[in-house]
Amino acid sequence: MASTPHRPLGIDVGGTGIKGAPVNLEKGDFADERLRIPTPENSTPDAVAGVIEEIVDNFADQIGDEAIGITIPGVVQNGVVRTAANIDRSWLDYPIEDTLEQRLGRDVTVLNDADAAGIGEWHYGAAADLTEGLVIVTTLGTGIGSAMIHHGVLQPNTEFGHLELDGENAEKRAANSAREREDLSFKEWSKRLERYYQHLEFLLWPDLFVVGGGVSKKSGKFLPRLDIRTPIVPAQLLNAAGIVGAAREAHDRAAGKGAVRP
Repeated sequence: MASTPHRPLGIDVGGTGIKGAPVNLEKGDFADERLRIPTPENSTPDAVAGVIEEIVDNFADQIGDEAIGITIPGVVQNGVVRTAANIDRSWLDYPIEDTLEQRLGRDVTVLNDADAAGIGEWHYGAAADLTEGLVIVTTLGTGIGSAMIHHGVLQPNTEFGHLELDGENAEKRAANSAREREDLSFKEWSKRLERYYQHLEFLLWPDLFVVGGGVSKKSGKFLPRLDIRTPIVPAQLLNAAGIVGAAREAHDRAAGKGAVRP
């Protein structure tokens, strides 16, 4: 008898919406239509946990006793949130992983949203063929999120969007929000991106850059303009990457083989 594909639940907590879907780990895509619920205006941990519980209840029959992976837009260290971007300041130093496990009665893994996207791309997307070496995944949006995966092991909570670049925070100059705010052409913005990725090359010597975020759908307008030595490709999972990566990491951690190592 064929085994039933594992379908852990992935949930992506964002500043405006909380999205979740069960994930088919054999294919690396959603096993059902994604459910999106607006992020509470007062986005405290308790309020967000209530929405997470609603999403879990919606898919309970499909996921069985599978683990749940959750992304947070901030640094997550050993299940504790250390920074809070686009969510309430009450998240700082909040033990979200233990709190949710007690509330839901399930194995829960909470990780940074860019780290989750990186795991998704490494397992199923643009970096899936690179089983060795160093992969840097960047998400270009309001800021610049980053994930660093070395030989399949995630080095969590990198904040490469906050590197100093030409005397400024890098994401202030090179994020997609800077392009929109300053009404830059893709040619003008590409010069800033080139400078940013050259700086990452100098520091890290990666084998591959993967570029995500909504603007990656227009990657043909800027990636070919970048004069860098490292191969650089657009992300493939797009907006599904965080949910898919979180679900995969939750399942693997429950099995004792997650991408994050102590």
